[in-house]
Amino acid sequence: MDRRLYDDAMNERPVAEVEAWYAALEARHLATLTFTEVRRALQALSSLYVERRDRLGRGAALDGAGKRAAFALFYGPLHFLVVREIVRALHTVDPPPRRIVDLGCGTGAAGAAWALEAGGRPAVSGVDGSGWAISEAEWNLRTLGLAATLRRGNLIEAPLGAAGEGIVAAYAVNELDDNARAELLRRLLAAHTRGSRVLVVEPIARRPVPFWPAWAEAFHQAGGRNDTWRFPAIFPERMKLLDKAAGLDHRELTARSLWLG
Repeated sequence: MDRRLYDDAMNERPVAEVEAWYAALEARHLATLTFTEVRRALQALSSLYVERRDRLGRGAALDGAGKRAAFALFYGPLHFLVVREIVRALHTVDPPPRRIVDLGCGTGAAGAAWALEAGGRPAVSGVDGSGWAISEAEWNLRTLGLAATLRRGNLIEAPLGAAGEGIVAAYAVNELDDNARAELLRRLLAAHTRGSRVLVVEPIARRPVPFWPAWAEAFHQAGGRNDTWRFPAIFPERMKLLDKAAGLDHRELTARSLWLG
């Protein structure tokens, strides 16, 4: 299903709540790099995601200061905005989860988006294989005023399944190998039977998500839903400038999701 949420009220909703966070991000990452250096790194990072995805498993996305800054200043906030809109559309905070488990948390964007939509009440528990990402996630969640416990590790081994918790895996499942992906699916479905809500978010492009039909069927059999989303791209002004300077120039935010509520 293609859900185009161009509701006037949503279009006009200000992004002031992330403007201050984005300003702090810029101050943090442009202290040692120029805007031009970050723009070039973002172009290289975008090319990596589109044309050379086989290198992602070897850590190529974060293999230099420029790419790390580009990820922090663009893809982190981008994922935050996408997940925030999905969380709103699916009404995932009725009632608020008591805890949010962010699998493959990266810079903490997905868990932060869900927690803030829930009024900042749920604590975020995150796991990621990158030490840099964990450090960045700690800074982001602290800056956004959220309580968090984050650790470096294998997302397949993260404790799951407490009643009342929300589990999110955003832009992470596509980077797993087949065996790890199968084990994660089994664990997510089991966690749902114990009372957890589960949200999986991935890009719309089919190339990085060949596993999607099988996962969608498994979620459907468990009573879940499979959605494709298109939202207007409403960015903080400085993020919009970086987006345009790098030649990306987003007009829409797109994603697909699986949800077990």
